[in-house]
Amino acid sequence: MTSVRPYLIRALIDWIVDNDHTPYVAIDCRVSGVQAPVDRAKEGKLVVNVSGNATRHLDIDNEWLNVDCRFGGRPFHVAVPLGAVVAVYSREGNMGMAFEAEGADGDASETEPPKPRPDGPKLTLVK
Repeated sequence: MTSVRPYLIRALIDWIVDNDHTPYVAIDCRVSGVQAPVDRAKEGKLVVNVSGNATRHLDIDNEWLNVDCRFGGRPFHVAVPLGAVVAVYSREGNMGMAFEAEGADGDASETEPPKPRPDGPKLTLVK
């Protein structure tokens, strides 16, 4: 079964462009396989303007997003597994969609829910 993520990402970018807005893609740089200037990431996330004016050769297949873009005036080829795409949105209206990262290499405490206390919760009546 093929994931719907590549279809959603392509459709969202097309919808944003069709409405004359600027598409942005947020990437979780902790996901294995991300090839991007991670030194530009903030809190492990990198935001890339994927509009036709800012990039070249945007290609989204069923597993990867590839694009040539510039960061700080320097050219970079960004290759990202689609599991690392955590959001696609419009710069002008902040409309879009968020996704969960798949395969993040981050701290285990960020991905696992907190464990319940062994003695359970305590309620106290306050008068």
